[in-house]
Formats: sequence, structure tokens, C-alpha cells
Amino acid sequence: MKTIQTIPDAWQNIAQLFIALGDAHRQRILLTFEKGERMNILQIAAASTLSRTAVTHHLRILRDSGALQSEKVGKEVYFWVDKAFMTNAIGNVLHYIETEI
Repeated sequence: MKTIQTIPDAWQNIAQLFIALGDAHRQRILLTFEKGERMNILQIAAASTLSRTAVTHHLRILRDSGALQSEKVGKEVYFWVDKAFMTNAIGNVLHYIETEI
């Protein structure tokens, strides 16, 4: 048995991603996006059973975790899946598991 004093580099900054992905509402929000699609809060809320306030809360968590990116265009904020970030983060964890555990 080894003692872990620090989190491996490959696992740094991904705890929030796993927390975000652990919620069924946030999973459903991510699944509403088509490949390459950008949507605003109203579009995402329309595809959800949640209130706009609840959707906004979940979008903030997804954005803060790196799962989503956003951009304000005029009065609207558009969101899209950051596929590269999620692929890299999960890939780093899988690589660590395959090579170190």
C-alpha cells in the first residue's frame, strides 16, 4: 500500500467535472446538445423539465467544471459542450489508471 500525499497531475482540476457529471439533471442538460450545437438558456430550459432558475444553476456548475463553455452575444448567453476539455480530462484519468494502478 502506498500513501498518497498529493493528487496526481493527471487528476488535477477534474474533481469539479466529476461532481458536475454525477448529477442526473446536469447529465440530461449535456445530452440535449447536438454535436457542435450552441444554445441559450431559454432553449436549454425549453428542452428540460426544470425551471429556468434551476437550469441556470446547473449551467453554472457545468460551466465552472469545464464541461460547458459560454459566450455572451448581445443580451443572450450561449453555451456549448467543451468536448476537448472533457475528453482530455477523462483520458488523463484513464491513462493514469491503466499505467499506475
